Amino acid sequence: MFKIIFKNFKRKDYLMAVVSILLIVLGVYLDLLMPDYMSEMTNAFYTNFEIMDIIIPGIKMLGCALGSGIISVIIGFFVSVMASSLGKNLRRKMFKKVEKMSQHDIDAFSTPSLITRTTNDIVQVQNTLSFGFQVIIRAPIIAVIAIYKVWNHGITGWVLATAIAVCVMVLLLGVIIILCVPKFRKVQKLTDDVNEVSRENLTGLRVIKAFNAEEYQLNKFSKTNNTLTNNNLFTGVVMAFLNPIMNLMMNGLTLAIYWIGAYAIDETIGLENQADLFSRMVVFSSYAMQVVMAFLLLVAIFMILPRALVSARRINEVLDTEIEIKEGSFDQDTEVKGKVKFENVSFSYNDSKEQGKENVLENISFEVNKGQTLAFIGATGSGKTTLLNLIVRFYDPSEGKITIDDVDVKDYKFDTLYNKIGYVSQKSILFQGTIKDNVFYGESSAVEDDENLKQALYVSSAEEFVNSKENKELYEVEQAGKNLSGGQKQRLSIARAVARKPEIIIFDDSFSALDYKTDFEVRDKLSKALPNTTKIIVAQRIGTIKHADQIIVLDEGKIVGKGTHDELIKNCKVYQEIALSQLSKEEL
Repeated sequence: MFKIIFKNFKRKDYLMAVVSILLIVLGVYLDLLMPDYMSEMTNAFYTNFEIMDIIIPGIKMLGCALGSGIISVIIGFFVSVMASSLGKNLRRKMFKKVEKMSQHDIDAFSTPSLITRTTNDIVQVQNTLSFGFQVIIRAPIIAVIAIYKVWNHGITGWVLATAIAVCVMVLLLGVIIILCVPKFRKVQKLTDDVNEVSRENLTGLRVIKAFNAEEYQLNKFSKTNNTLTNNNLFTGVVMAFLNPIMNLMMNGLTLAIYWIGAYAIDETIGLENQADLFSRMVVFSSYAMQVVMAFLLLVAIFMILPRALVSARRINEVLDTEIEIKEGSFDQDTEVKGKVKFENVSFSYNDSKEQGKENVLENISFEVNKGQTLAFIGATGSGKTTLLNLIVRFYDPSEGKITIDDVDVKDYKFDTLYNKIGYVSQKSILFQGTIKDNVFYGESSAVEDDENLKQALYVSSAEEFVNSKENKELYEVEQAGKNLSGGQKQRLSIARAVARKPEIIIFDDSFSALDYKTDFEVRDKLSKALPNTTKIIVAQRIGTIKHADQIIVLDEGKIVGKGTHDELIKNCKVYQEIALSQLSKEEL
């Protein structure tokens, strides 16, 4: 907990922390002075006093109270700034770390959990710092000094009553802690579960409506939500006893002190001695309340600390995660361009055959050179998308070697590698902004001018529908492209890859939402506009890939056929079955 706080403090935060500590000590000193001035005022009533004997201690008490109040405001401001700065730094580090993670790293945590860790967990740490910083420093000081004052000002009965009250209160609060801490530890995991169900519900809303599954999803959410609610309800009910216990102990202790004091004063001989004992009783009562409050604050810290410690551990798990995909150092230009080569590549998602997990890809070898078109086809789940993910280093192979332009992909700096590649994902992802923003999304060596924009839109056959939109290239795209059709989003995704002017362009089943005519037009324009660009295509349609220079047929992660369309029609049974399921013998 303290590691994550101080490790993410800036220099100004350390300065404010030191100043805050000094101010807290000063504030405690002023608070503990007030009972002494109260004693002076009480003693004055039993002597031949002048009005100034009351006013001067009263002014001093007022000064102490005012000073303590001002100090509390300053400390509160400093602590709020420190907590906000800590939250900002943690969120920035978390976001930056997640961006560097491989897909395998993200899968290990799950997306809902990463969202919770970046938001709710950081808020827990912030709140603990805001409340706990003052208490952790203030409570022990008050407790030690107040106990010392109690010991010096009190009689045996008063000290004994205070000790009993503190012990009973700590015992009862200890029971509350034992009951609540295990529940606090579950809260963050249960919050992950609620986020997961909510996210699933939002992303799949159309499917839910189409299948009349609202009731099913509601029951699913209610089950998870009720678990979290019952957990919080239990801790809330138990914690509700905290305030009555505190009031009971404080009021009971005050009553006991005055009761014992009344008997002691009654047995004391002499008005002056009685006045002194009464004055001590008033002072002792104030210090006793300080002792009780100090222990109460310490117990309150132990109540909120377990949840914050769980949150801090979850944050550290992300920040301390060893990134699986490490950046290389190669950033030079290469003589060879547009060449991709796989040498005996195998891949397993958990990278552990010892656990009985089979490879998703097994012994894959092929080579494609500049300007050529390589296509992959196979049944669903045969490993086509996984293979493309290895080229762009979303994952690293378990065995074998992948080279681009005769350099191992693991040796490339990320910027150098991704400047060579244009990637069109299986699912079209667009971002909030204009069409132009989406086409020129990210960083590349390509020139961001109108000519390049028009060419990218022309090649992707997006030009016609873009020109029909209001403001054309400056048309505002909603988040995830909600105001565009599936085909329009796919064409803009293709335009985004084309605009980079890459050496290698990868299409992961990127023509599926296009009609046959548009599919043909895009491929034809690609071959003419980018003749020297290597094209790697994953597709389900025979018509999309039949003109490729080389077609690789995958089945259960293995290559079962390799060659041109005509060669595979004659020699590859799997390819024949796929082809005949789409086209007649005459068409083939």
